[in-house]
Amino acid sequence: MSLHVGLPEQALPRWRRAVLKVGSNLLAADGGGLTPRYAEKLAGFIAASHAAGRQVVLVSSGAVAAGRVLLRQHAADGAGLAARQALAALGQAPMIALWQSLSARPVAQVLLTHDDLRSRRRYLNARATLRELLVLDVLPVVNENDTVAVDELKLGDNDNLAAIVAALVDADLLLIASDVDALYSADPRRDPAATAITHVPALTPAILAMAGGSGSAAGTGGMRTKLEAAAKAAAAGIATALFSGRDAATVQALQHDRLHGTLFAAAGTRMQARKYWLRHAPAAPGRIRIDAGAADALAGGRVSLLPGGVLGAEGEFHRGDLVEIVDTGERPLARGLSQYGAAEVRRLAGRHSREIDGVLGYSYGAEVVHRDDLVTVGEIVMPGKELTA
Repeated sequence: MSLHVGLPEQALPRWRRAVLKVGSNLLAADGGGLTPRYAEKLAGFIAASHAAGRQVVLVSSGAVAAGRVLLRQHAADGAGLAARQALAALGQAPMIALWQSLSARPVAQVLLTHDDLRSRRRYLNARATLRELLVLDVLPVVNENDTVAVDELKLGDNDNLAAIVAALVDADLLLIASDVDALYSADPRRDPAATAITHVPALTPAILAMAGGSGSAAGTGGMRTKLEAAAKAAAAGIATALFSGRDAATVQALQHDRLHGTLFAAAGTRMQARKYWLRHAPAAPGRIRIDAGAADALAGGRVSLLPGGVLGAEGEFHRGDLVEIVDTGERPLARGLSQYGAAEVRRLAGRHSREIDGVLGYSYGAEVVHRDDLVTVGEIVMPGKELTA
């Protein structure tokens, strides 16, 4: 059960795609291995969401805890990095097996490191993989690749990883299932006068100061990492809901878009935050030239730039670089993340999307610039404000 009951009910923001983070305390039995006790209800929420036409990406802890039980004699607290990485490697299989046993759909494991997310090419590859898994109606289960990450390159905890994944997959909502039911003014386990804060419009220093210490023995997180994750998500235009994953009624209510917990508001909309970044981030020196038909299509609405409308590429840029898109008169029309490098764009110019694999011998997708990675000159330039001509 959750620490406190009777939290007021509030509506969740509208969402189509969400990232659900499940902590070790909900998966690891006291002194034992993994248990479906709480995971079963959360899996039911995922299944119900899928039946309603929604998509959920799961970020799951529990691998190290599972490995620790399997090799208890080698799992002393404070073990070195190599020992912890070995435990993570050992525990990944039972952790994935637990979720597969609770899912009627196939489950796919996705392991990420800091290097994967700071390298633009690998970032795009991870993004494309997760998108394709969702298209295939597969449940992606994401975790940090603890077996290869060194301390200075670790993402640190699965709360922050979940926020990064939410931005990676363009999620509308981040859900954090915890062993506490809300953010409190103080640690409710130590201060009986602590009061629940059910709505946080902004992550101020005063709110951050309410976070307690580090997490439990089963995990690496705590309230501070949850607030850090909520701040990252908010900056990307994604709201965060914190709730008790131990309370069956709370999890059941999520299926009806009702929250008993804390809702952290987003800073503007997800699309506004993304468009703002695309509009103002430094661009690569190269440019993509497009014909009049493609220019009209881009100006008319949310469409992707296909190779058929491309006339050529100027300068040099790489896959994943932010580039300017110009018309035949060299007038800037848009900016976006190119799925292909300059040399590849030149070879694909004027071709049909179905020819990409034949021309290059491989394909990163049908679009030169995907519509989610593109902003036109007249679109949003500041969160919540539109450019006036």
